[in-house]
Amino acid sequence: MNARDDILTRVRAALGPDPAPATDIPRAYRTTTHDALEAFLERLVHYDARAIQTIPGELDATVRATLNQRDARNIVAPDGVPPGWLTTVNPIHDKPPLDHDSLDGADGVVTTCALAIAQTGTIVLDGGLGMGRRALTLLPDYHLCVVRAEQLVGSVPEALARLAPTRPLTFISGPSATVDIEMVRVKGVHGPRTLDVILVARE
Repeated sequence: MNARDDILTRVRAALGPDPAPATDIPRAYRTTTHDALEAFLERLVHYDARAIQTIPGELDATVRATLNQRDARNIVAPDGVPPGWLTTVNPIHDKPPLDHDSLDGADGVVTTCALAIAQTGTIVLDGGLGMGRRALTLLPDYHLCVVRAEQLVGSVPEALARLAPTRPLTFISGPSATVDIEMVRVKGVHGPRTLDVILVARE
């Protein structure tokens, strides 16, 4: 008898001849009841991300103004990013796929998102239109993400219920940062040092 068979034999003996039937585990996770927008904005500030609020009719101009404030000219533009956001910059498209040096040399990247989580101040990308593959947002030093109010959920369980588990999900909570053994905070270790989030009000 090998080790695997030995373990399974012991499990069967422990369960006995008539193990109890499996029961459903309750999944009624708690959801948030507080103001999701206020919580999201507070978390962004806590993570050293800049939050910018706008309305649908002014979104294009807000994106262009934000890029101008950051002096960002060469911008990675995933498929699906509206061209009106990029009329004052040099858009860099991922066709053919950009190599790591090209991504690292860009001034930044502009994306949409799949949704955002108020409780944790997190934006979630799933590789869809306006987001592109994961490398596009990990290598440039600056990331501008547009979040629409209807994409904002209160808690992580609410987010997971809306996300497709088969998609390549990336969770971003503020600019990339880590702390070394001496408790010195370092930005830009595995992602952009600077994150701007434009939150678009409901129409």
